[in-house]
Amino acid sequence: MVDENEFYRQATLHIFSSLNIDTAMRRCKAYMRQHMPISGMYFTLYDPGLNIGRMFAGIWPPHYERSTTSLQMPEEIRGWLKTKWAKREPLWIINDWDREEPQARQVLAHTFPEVTSVIFLELALEETRIGQLLIFAEGKNRYREHHGKLISLLQKPFAIAMANILQHQELVRLKDILADDNRYLQQQMATMTGDTVIGADFGLRGVMEMVRQVSQIDSPVLLLGETGVGKEVIANALHFSSKRRKGPFIKVNCGAISEPLVDSELFGHEKGAFTGAFSRKRGRFERAHGGTIFLDEIGELPPAVQVRLLRVLQQHEIERVGGSEVIPVDVRIICATHRNMEALVRSGRFREDLWFRINVFPIMIPPLRQRTEDIPALVNHLVERKSKELKMDRVPAITEATINRMQAYQWPGNVRELENLVERAMIWGQSEGAGEVLSVDDLMMRPRKSPADEIFSPEVFMSLEDVAAAHIRKVLEKTGGKVEGPGGAAMLLKVHPSTLRGRMKKLGIAYGRGKGFRA
Repeated sequence: MVDENEFYRQATLHIFSSLNIDTAMRRCKAYMRQHMPISGMYFTLYDPGLNIGRMFAGIWPPHYERSTTSLQMPEEIRGWLKTKWAKREPLWIINDWDREEPQARQVLAHTFPEVTSVIFLELALEETRIGQLLIFAEGKNRYREHHGKLISLLQKPFAIAMANILQHQELVRLKDILADDNRYLQQQMATMTGDTVIGADFGLRGVMEMVRQVSQIDSPVLLLGETGVGKEVIANALHFSSKRRKGPFIKVNCGAISEPLVDSELFGHEKGAFTGAFSRKRGRFERAHGGTIFLDEIGELPPAVQVRLLRVLQQHEIERVGGSEVIPVDVRIICATHRNMEALVRSGRFREDLWFRINVFPIMIPPLRQRTEDIPALVNHLVERKSKELKMDRVPAITEATINRMQAYQWPGNVRELENLVERAMIWGQSEGAGEVLSVDDLMMRPRKSPADEIFSPEVFMSLEDVAAAHIRKVLEKTGGKVEGPGGAAMLLKVHPSTLRGRMKKLGIAYGRGKGFRA
């Protein structure tokens, strides 16, 4: 005789005795052997849609040949199992295979030797089928009715264990997907910010030599140079050539974050730390743990944040806003600025001790006008990239005259200005039907003025009526003179056609047949 309450309590304690499912199952099996024959046990799940049985965890005798974790069932099994489940038989004892249906013998033969006794227990929680538990013993006629009753007592604990296994495996799957996505995003980031540094063998040769020297150590690096010289590209090269390349690469534009939010963005905050802090948030430094953080425009940091950044550099730890817990962080810091940092230090707007900390290994990136030998390679690279972005059928050719004109220009906006110029030239070439050759004229070296720039320039002041008339004429040109109906000027201007005609009449804009515009 077995005390069912004691059996249930002890078996449940053993089922949940370890976070490692194999360990817990071994302990549970050892306890249950005191009350019934048992050679092994395993959890399984049948997917009727795919007609596949999957094995998730199990304990087997050493001499058993373990079956595969996934098994494609014969098609005739699908209907039989559906009928079996419809009978709602949560427990099924098999002592002699010869007495079972052919489909049952066919399923069991994939897993067990023929002389095996099996208890099949359906696992469900809140009317939802979770999976199945199979307990088996070598030999025929090993199980009796009271063995099945004892196993039935453990239906819910085993169902919870099965649910935990499924959730754990789902977490592992999602973790693998996340890791794969992270690798993909890192590759995409490398592509977007510059997988290869254009000019590494010419104008940026000295810069890349310094990158090679410092990439394998964790010392802070300060990138100096004018706006648009490619500091982010160099920071990207530093990260992906370092031993931290498999870790995260977090970019922060310090000048783009409003002052009240800088602390929270960089160091995170606790729930309730301020109005609107509805939950805990990890900051950029925590997200960069094990990798690199790139602090662009470091000179824009407020004084209070500079103090906290100094603590990160000195002690490698942070505290979230509103929290008291000290959080260690392992982060390599790369800073960048286009400003005169020494002048900021002298004026008191940047801490001198922090300046000494970040200025360990400064790298000056020369402006484009000082490395014009890189322009041909840069233009070719930009034309190829922009052709893909603009979905152009063919890549425009680049003439020597175009390169010479570009090399003669001073490029106050550096590589960023060159990129904008190439894109502008390609768009204009496409619209004018001459996109086979990249054409750059002197006008393109300066931003084109829009009609609004002409109207509102300091030298010209037009009346409101003149501005309205010019705007209406521009819209009418776009619609081919059409005033009313789909695609007409009234629809584009979001006014009633009668209202527009009245305004045109008042402004002296003729319409109708033979008047240039049709009503």
